[in-house]
Amino acid sequence: MSEKIAVIGLGYVGLPLAHAFSSRYEVVGFDIASWRIEELREGYDRTMELSQEELEESFRNGLRLSDSLDDIRECKIYIVTVPTPIDRHKNPNLEPLKRASESVGEVLKKGDTVIYESTVFPGCTEEVCVPILERVSGLKFNEDFFCGYSPERINPGDREHRLTDILKVTSGSTAQTARKVDALYSSVIEAGTHMAPDIKTAEAAKVIENAQRDINIAFVNELALIFDKLGIDTNDVLEAAGTKWNFLPFRPGLVGGHCIGVDPYYLTHKAKELGYHPEVILSGRRINDNMGIFVANKVVKLMIDKGHTVKGSRVLVLGITFKENCPDIRNSRVVDVIEELKDFGCEVDIYDPWADSTEVKREYGLELLAGDSAPDTRNYDAIILAVAHECFAKVEIGSGRNSVVYDIKAFLEREIVDGRL
Repeated sequence: MSEKIAVIGLGYVGLPLAHAFSSRYEVVGFDIASWRIEELREGYDRTMELSQEELEESFRNGLRLSDSLDDIRECKIYIVTVPTPIDRHKNPNLEPLKRASESVGEVLKKGDTVIYESTVFPGCTEEVCVPILERVSGLKFNEDFFCGYSPERINPGDREHRLTDILKVTSGSTAQTARKVDALYSSVIEAGTHMAPDIKTAEAAKVIENAQRDINIAFVNELALIFDKLGIDTNDVLEAAGTKWNFLPFRPGLVGGHCIGVDPYYLTHKAKELGYHPEVILSGRRINDNMGIFVANKVVKLMIDKGHTVKGSRVLVLGITFKENCPDIRNSRVVDVIEELKDFGCEVDIYDPWADSTEVKREYGLELLAGDSAPDTRNYDAIILAVAHECFAKVEIGSGRNSVVYDIKAFLEREIVDGRL
C-alpha cells in the first residue's frame, strides 16, 4: 500500500498518528490552526506527546504539515482526528467533526477512503459524516468513496502505553474497505488490530470503554461519600478490599479529561434519541460531576473546624490539569473545586508547572501563579493537592496559619493530611 495519507487535526491523537504513519507512508498533517503548524515546524509540541527528536524524525521521514486544503488534494486516505466535546448542556458538540467532514468533502475524489478516529455515538459516521461528504463532494458513498472507523486510544501523558503499543480496533463500510483499513493500521501498530464487523460496532466499542471506567469510578466516589459520613478513610477500605484477587482497583477522584468525563454523554444522547433513558450511566455521571463541589465543601468544613474564617481565607490548589504529569487541561474538574471555593469567598491561588497559563486563562478565565518554584505553603489557610504531578512530591507543606491540607489523590504523606478523598 503506497497511497498518500492526510491526517486531519494535529492534536493529542492526530500528531502521534501522523508520526507513526510517516515511517512507512507519505503523510501530510493538516490543521486549521496555523499557530499549531508553526510550533510543530519549529520542533515544539505543546501536548508533549512527541519530543523534539521524534518530530525531527517525522520530518526526516517526509512528514509535511499544512493548514491549506490544497496540500492534501492528492491524498487518497483521509484520517479525521478532531475533538468531539460536549456543550454546556452535556450534549454532543459535533461542530468540529462536521467542519472537518466539509473540508475533506472539498478534496474528496473517486476511490478515496475517509477514516474517522474521533469518539462519537454509534451510527454517527454514517448518519452525520457521510451525508456531509456526499453533499460537498458530489460523490456517492460506497460507490465513489468509502469510509472506515478506528477509534483513538491515546492516553495523554502515558509514556508506557503509546500509539503503536495499544491494540487498535478497525472497521470499514464494506468488507473490502474493512480489510484495507485493517491492513493500513496493522502496518504500524505493533500491538496488532481487531477488525470489528462494521463501523457502528467499532463506534460503540469506543464509547463504552470510557463509560465503563466512568461507572466504576462513580461507584468508588459514592463509597467515598458514604465513608466520609462514617468517618472511614476510603483508600484504607479499598486497600483492604483489594487483597481479594478479583477486586477491581479503582480509586475515587475528579473525573475530567477528553474521554471519561465526556464520552458517556455521547452514548446517552443516542440512547435517549431512541427512546431509552439510561439510568446507570447517567447516575454515574451525576455522581462524578459533583465530586468537585463535595471536595470544596469538605475543605471549608475542615477550615471551620480549625477556627478559620472562610471568607477571605487563602487557599492554594496544587494542579489544574485533568491528570498527573500531563499538560492537558481539557474538561478539568479541578475547576469545579476552585469555583466552589470562590463562591464561599476564598481567595484561591493555583500552581501547576505542567499547565500553560495562557491556555488556562483562555479556557477557564483563571490565572496561574507565575514561576517554576512552588509558592510558600505557609502563607495559606488551606492547601489542596488536586493533581498528583511527580514534582509536587518536593513541595514542602508548611504548617503556617494552622493550614488545612486536603489530598484528593492520596498522594501526600498521611501524617500531614487533614483529609483525603
